[in-house]
Amino acid sequence: MSTRHRSSMILAALVATGLSAATAAAPVATPADAVNPLIGSRNGGNTFPGAVLPFGMFAWSPENTRGHHDRTAAPGGYQYDATRIRGFSLTHLSGTGCAGASGDVPFMPVTQAISSSPSADSTDAVYASDFSHANESAKAGFYRVKLANGTDVRLTAALRSGMGEFAYPAGKPANLLIRTSDSEVGSSDAHVRIHPGSHSVTGSVTSGNFCGYLAKADQKSYYTLYFVAEFDQPFAGHGTWHDAKLAPKADSAAGGTTYDGSMKGHGSSGWPKNGKGSGAWLSFKQGADVHVRVGISYVSLANARANLKAEIPVGATLSGVHAKARAAWNKALGHIAVDGGTANQRSTFYTALYHVMMHPNVYSDVNGQYRGFDQKTHTVSGAQKMQYANFSGWDIYRSHLQLVTWIMPTVGSDIAQSLYNQAKQNHGEWDRWTHNSGGTHVMSGDPAAPALADILAFGGRDFDVKGAYQSLKYAATHVTKNDLSDAGCNVECVGERPSLDDWMKLHYIPTKSHAWGGAGETLEETTADFALSQLAEHVGDSAGKKLFLERSTYWKNLFNPKATPEGGYIQNRNADGSWPQFSPDTGDGFVEGSASVYLWMVPYDVNGLFDALGGKQRATERLDDFFHTKDGKWALTNAGPLHAELNNEPSVDTPWLYAWSGQPWKTQKAVRIVENKLWKNQPDGIPGNDDLGEMSSWYVWAAMGMYPAIPGRPELVLGSPLFKHIRISRPHGDVTITAHPDPAGKPYVQALKVNGATHDRPWLPGSFVQHGGTLDYTLGAKPNTKWGSAADAVPPSFAPSAK
Repeated sequence: MSTRHRSSMILAALVATGLSAATAAAPVATPADAVNPLIGSRNGGNTFPGAVLPFGMFAWSPENTRGHHDRTAAPGGYQYDATRIRGFSLTHLSGTGCAGASGDVPFMPVTQAISSSPSADSTDAVYASDFSHANESAKAGFYRVKLANGTDVRLTAALRSGMGEFAYPAGKPANLLIRTSDSEVGSSDAHVRIHPGSHSVTGSVTSGNFCGYLAKADQKSYYTLYFVAEFDQPFAGHGTWHDAKLAPKADSAAGGTTYDGSMKGHGSSGWPKNGKGSGAWLSFKQGADVHVRVGISYVSLANARANLKAEIPVGATLSGVHAKARAAWNKALGHIAVDGGTANQRSTFYTALYHVMMHPNVYSDVNGQYRGFDQKTHTVSGAQKMQYANFSGWDIYRSHLQLVTWIMPTVGSDIAQSLYNQAKQNHGEWDRWTHNSGGTHVMSGDPAAPALADILAFGGRDFDVKGAYQSLKYAATHVTKNDLSDAGCNVECVGERPSLDDWMKLHYIPTKSHAWGGAGETLEETTADFALSQLAEHVGDSAGKKLFLERSTYWKNLFNPKATPEGGYIQNRNADGSWPQFSPDTGDGFVEGSASVYLWMVPYDVNGLFDALGGKQRATERLDDFFHTKDGKWALTNAGPLHAELNNEPSVDTPWLYAWSGQPWKTQKAVRIVENKLWKNQPDGIPGNDDLGEMSSWYVWAAMGMYPAIPGRPELVLGSPLFKHIRISRPHGDVTITAHPDPAGKPYVQALKVNGATHDRPWLPGSFVQHGGTLDYTLGAKPNTKWGSAADAVPPSFAPSAK
């Protein structure tokens, strides 16, 4: 093939995936090639590097160990510094906290005789294997590692199925453990059956228990995963185990780990119990190169088999499945094409977008069936194409759902309908953190309301908006038994609207309540009520809009103008109206943050907040103090409770608030520093838990020079782009962003044209989000303090009209 012909083919492929010719000259050929799945696998990012498709149900990835069989090394199953693997599980969640979730049915190749029960291997000393990162490779849709035991492992994935290869060394036993019961946080039941005649294994695991060690409310199971594994060669031997007992030649076993285990310093129950569990092992001839196709379903074994047949039929090859996975990632990631920047910046960007697209997860099977929150089988219908699961609502309402919906409105619509389906199957309650077919109640607030308003604002319209709004409205105005319960508190309070009775009577959540913190809960509920006002407007409920917009002002009832000599704060307040003792560094009443962090969490009425703080000038001074130490150094994370924590959700809006103060150049500077300092193309390249892609979505928006700062609204607050050319491909109108000169070292906007016209406001209206258009930036190394500084240039704020 001639060089010219080969170059033309590469260019054609790039155009097909949304990349420019300029990018073709760069080392990275396609978006998928730029992804580094190891980003976020150290320093608490809690991502996983294994094989998965965009929004895939199936995610085949390692389970690392630090020598504790009852706890994986990190919540995503993988910790970069823990170089020992005890299995490769079929499902994963990326970026969670607590002790993890899913991590179901680990497969583990071992090169020794099975002489004791794997469930009795409490320190993972017998059946786990070391590995070196030098022998590891992770790509979008593919993972490979050569274990110290000599086995070469290759994994790839389809949407609900996957394919693996285990190449065993010569001269050693070739065994494969299927640790059916060993989900990351344990199981209440598990079953496995070996079918020697068809070279296959089937089974299931029943699990849940997300954050269960924190409260009894979540020490329960709420999903069952079924699997079918079909091998390409016969078994030379096999057996099973249950608890401590081995059963050579047995065809079946059953039994979960239970959640009765304890861990010093981490609760007296809620952990898998060492010595409990069940599974199977298979033996192959020495030196065998074993291929296996695995299908899963949360409905039935028959559906798992149908999913496998539809996606990876008999005769499929590992390379062929990987090629399809890579193509799927190029198609998804190709919605945003970037040109310019460094190779590391492009990898950081596309890996962040990759992490955004890992969740939520497709939960319906190829026949449309899925397991509902009522534990019954349902089928998607009407306009809905897929049912989705796994929503960390407190996290993803801030910027994740807006990004997914803006570029994939059909996916956004299906996510919204999925949330509504869950609520209908859950006695009308919208859980704030849902995992597979169960609610876990983790975190605070009522994030489903802003989540749906976000999706609607960014173009996801093909769901039952009226039905969803009526359900949310009812939940926000009718007190339930769970709203009055302390079960699960603090972290997992079971009520959708904890202490809703106090909310409607006192117009705030008091210090003592059924919520995780009065002040923090109040701020989350005001955001939820503002979002409901936007949904009400969309469906024509003028009375509902008025009610919820008024309720969105309740934050003012916790603003104490005399909290400190330096100025007012939002703080806890007792039910009798009195103020408890207070200091700005307190975490009392707040969730994963201090009073100094939560002060700024009124994103829909920033003008009102600034007025309460004494006006724009005083508010800007306090923002400056929030982002800097007393000696003038940047305080963006880990600088103490008086300063920003841009490694966690409560702070992510704050750099964008300068747009309301008339000093948007400070947003441009702060955001660029965060991009360059806290995010990088390294295993520790995400500053904190990625929270199912929420933090990564912040980076993607920031790198494009824009951010959806107001939950439930379509306006975008502007920073400056990190790349010289960005194209966002959308069904309802593309967006083209250009920056000149090169943005490197030039974060400051000197001028901006929107659709060819001069634009002097540091925000974009909803019409731009709806229809797309062009942004043409002129950037510089020094701030243009006049651009965007006019009093009438600030983004909108929303409050009830003066009477």
